[in-house]
Order: sequence, then C-alpha cells, then structure tokens
Amino acid sequence: MVIIRAILGSLILLIDWLTTPRGVKRPAEQQQKINEATQALALYQYKACPFCVKVRRAMKRQSLKVQTFDAKRDDASKQALLAGGGKLKVPCLKIEKEDGSVEWMYESNDIIQYLSKRFA
Repeated sequence: MVIIRAILGSLILLIDWLTTPRGVKRPAEQQQKINEATQALALYQYKACPFCVKVRRAMKRQSLKVQTFDAKRDDASKQALLAGGGKLKVPCLKIEKEDGSVEWMYESNDIIQYLSKRFA
C-alpha cells in the first residue's frame, strides 16, 4: 500500500506540475492589496493530497499568495493544526480576522468557494 501511495502521489504532483494553471493578471495596485489581504491566511496541507492540490490550483488561478504549511512533514505545522483547528485533516485554511479571532476552514470545496467570494 505504501508503494501504491508513493506512486500515486508522485503522479499527482507530476500532473499538477505539467498542467499548472495561469494566474489572473491584475493591475499592480490591486494585486498588492490582495497580497496584503492574503497575509492573514495560511493553508495547512499535504504536498501530494489531491484535495490540497485542488485548493493550491484554485489559489494559483486567482493569483493568491497564501502561505502554505506541510502538516505531514513538519511537526510544528502538524501541532499548530491540531492545536488551532482541533483535528489533523487537510486541506485546512487558517483565517485570521480583523477582530483578532481565527477561523479554521476544512473541506476543499468550502475553501475554494470562500477564496472565490472574497477575492473575486
């Protein structure tokens, strides 16, 4: 099973690399504002997880610079995800709100929908 997962993971990453979407071109001022807004976001993910790849591709299509953390290979990221979100499940988007509160959003479709609405 480990060999199958390794092969599938490598295949997912290869296909993702070969078919990387192009980002949206925006005026520099507008992109700068979006970059500032995305500093309050962080994506906890596994590199070869197909649902995480789906979210990363959506971020790329929208030209969003969201910091990513690999919760599988980095113990500090794994502990931060468990402490903040409460469960070791990816993808998970950490959203720091202006009032200081933090929301942890799971499910790739919910994350993509949130990003699309917020940065459309």
